[in-house]
Order: sequence, then C-alpha cells, then structure tokens
Amino acid sequence: MTPSYLVTHSGGFHADELLSSVVLTCLFPEARIVRSRNAEWTTPGADRIIYDVGGLYDPAAGIFDHHQRGAPVREDGRPYSSFGLIWKHYGAGYLAELGVPETHISAVHAAFDAKFVLPVDLTDNGALDPSIAGELAGLTLPALLETLKPVFDAKDPDADDRAFHAALSIARSFVEAGIATQDAKLRAEALVLKAIGEAGRQRVLELPMGMPFRAAIVRAKADHLLFVVHPRENDWCLTGIRRADEGFELRADLPEAWAGLTGRELERACGVEGATFCHKGRFVAAAKTREAALAMAQIAVEQAHPLAG
Repeated sequence: MTPSYLVTHSGGFHADELLSSVVLTCLFPEARIVRSRNAEWTTPGADRIIYDVGGLYDPAAGIFDHHQRGAPVREDGRPYSSFGLIWKHYGAGYLAELGVPETHISAVHAAFDAKFVLPVDLTDNGALDPSIAGELAGLTLPALLETLKPVFDAKDPDADDRAFHAALSIARSFVEAGIATQDAKLRAEALVLKAIGEAGRQRVLELPMGMPFRAAIVRAKADHLLFVVHPRENDWCLTGIRRADEGFELRADLPEAWAGLTGRELERACGVEGATFCHKGRFVAAAKTREAALAMAQIAVEQAHPLAG
C-alpha cells in the first residue's frame, strides 16, 4: 500500500506520534499528514495509515493505536506506543531507505529499538517515570520535544499544526543521528575486532582512529586490555576502558602523578617527551606523537598492572 494520507490526532503532540511521523514521511514522502480526531479520517481506509489515534491496532488495515483496552504489548509485557508499533512494522524499510547496509539492518533495528524506541514507548505509557533522572528529567527527548508545542494561550488556530511540522524536522535529526550512531558502532566493531586479533596479548590496543571500542572488547572477551591508543586530528589519544556500560570505573586508571598536568609539567612527571595532557580524572591523556602515546601507555600499564588483576 502506498498511502496518500498519514493520519494522527490533532491538538497537542507527543514524542510518539511525532517520531512515528519521521519514519512514515521518509517512506511515503508524497503522503500528506492529516492531524484529526474526526471519524472520517480515523476510520481505516486503503488510502491511509493511521497512528496514535483510532482505538485499534490492525496492521493489515493500516491502523496503529495503543490507547484502547487490549492494546498490544511486547513479548516481555512492556507496552508499545505508536512509535514502537510503527518501528516494529516499518523500521526495517526505513533503515533501508536511509542506506543502512542490508547486513546491518537487523542489528541496527534491534539496537535502536532497545536504546531509543523503547524508552519513548515506556514514557508515553507511564511505565517509565522520567523523574527518576532528577534534575535531568526535563532534558529527556520526549520532554524536550513537548517544549516545542505552542503555549497554552496561543490564539492562532493553526499554531498546533505549525508547531508539529516545525518539531518534525527536529525530531528527524535525532532519529537519523541515533540510527547513524548504531550503524557506526557495527562498522567500528569490525575494525576493533581486527585490531584485537593483531594485538595478541598486549595490554594496549592501538586503533587507526577514534571510534567506539568497548562493545567489541567485551565481545572478544579481551579482558587483558587496559588502555586504547589512537590518532586524532593533530595528536594522539590514550584512554582507559570502562569496566561496565554504566558508570565511569575503569579497568585501570592512568597514573595518579599525571592527573591534571599539561605540557612540560606532564613531560617531567611521566618522563615522556611529547606528553601534552592528562585529565584530572585520569581516564584520558594526549601526546604529540604515536611514539609518545605508546610510551605513556606502557608506563600506565606497568603502574596499573598490579592493581588490574
């Protein structure tokens, strides 16, 4: 079916139908968005896809609501919003339209669902309380998108629709960036796994450029690795490896004597010419050359190894 209309509800908008619209307008660029609660629009028909309104979930009929009794849930029992339902049925096609390689589509679809779509679903259904983020609660993506709605006393009858379409372009940027990030992680993983194989049992992993590396290190069960070295635009970076996906604890910290030093002070502290910077948190350092970065890494390994286990 190639729809002529993409139908969602009128009035104030939320993240789920806004993000659903990102997917659908990419797949069906000729279709017109209609924001209405009138039955003439919210009744299924061959010329439309209806989402977040209509009181039914019937993919064959092109309607994807989640507000009704008996609304669909995931296999683990957690609820869908309209975004989750649209992602379930149209996400793979959207990824292909964006140019994600066919070999990556399944993995990117699942990763984006877990990292991006599911939190939106849970928040929209009240199954996830953003207030647990404390002061950051107002900076979640659903909260930020809702700040783009017109203020309560806006008098223009078209204000909601204009705000929706303006917010749509912003939402599109977040979705596309999130997908690009997941796809890039898969490309990075192949490069990191190759580098791990070449490094053998060395404690320092050298990469050809900065890239996400922790997931591949975990997948390879390369528990012996303590630090990563890679070039940047004008220098070289030495960084630690986090022990877990959450938190900041490292497998090994950089030497305490380097913390917060730069330039000559750092060179004197570590004995390496070309050392330029060490963060006071001891998780990242920099050097002018590859040789200097690797020398700093070796010193860090020697000092950290007795504590690293």
